[in-house]
Amino acid sequence: MLPIDEAAHSSRWRRRHPVDKAVLGLGLTVLAISLPPWPGAALVMVTALTVLLGPAGVPGRRLWRAYRVPLGFCVTGAATLLVRVGGDGFVGLAEGGPQRAGELLLRTSAASLGVLLFAFTTPMSDLLPRLVKAGVPAPVVDVALVTYRMSFLLLDSVRSVRQAQAARLGHTTRAAAWRSLAGLGATAFVRAFDRAARLQNGLAGRGYDGTLRVLVPKARVSVRFTTASAALLAALITLTLVLEGPLS
Repeated sequence: MLPIDEAAHSSRWRRRHPVDKAVLGLGLTVLAISLPPWPGAALVMVTALTVLLGPAGVPGRRLWRAYRVPLGFCVTGAATLLVRVGGDGFVGLAEGGPQRAGELLLRTSAASLGVLLFAFTTPMSDLLPRLVKAGVPAPVVDVALVTYRMSFLLLDSVRSVRQAQAARLGHTTRAAAWRSLAGLGATAFVRAFDRAARLQNGLAGRGYDGTLRVLVPKARVSVRFTTASAALLAALITLTLVLEGPLS
């Protein structure tokens, strides 16, 4: 199980309906990309961090391990705005580049925290089956469920093969490491097809009729939680408009 999925299953908000958490997490994401970078995105970032580390109960170290990956993409994308290509010199500093780079970094990093808030509190196994009621075609949801399940099985197989290779000194030299990598890819490829065939045979033996039926934990949309989330989003919008006036 991936760390972020493990955290979602053990989250304080695990029993809440996905709609409750979508209003808050995805609402913060929408505000991050629609409000002015300063102070709007900065306020969204502070709010998302406060909710993640506070009421949601996400450990700081686990949050950082998940956040540093999208943050790296955010920094890389913002860095490209610092330079220009062409003109008098082939490469030079872009006019207004630092300001645009800072604004983009604020927007993207704040939006990433909003998405992580939803991901850290909502297991995919709780979300995907409910998409059928939201209008998503059942075959699409079934493919997503099978892919989600198979990804964990594939990662487990890769981990087992790597441990076996390390126990047999398969990573002692560079040449041995490359041979082990090739063997790992071949083994994972074969095991993936084998597990897919076994899964198809198992479904056929159980009378699969085109729909996967799974048990979904019972949960109701909390009017109090969604109202509080909407009020928080409205407060962020109001505070941004109030602070933007004097600064501009």
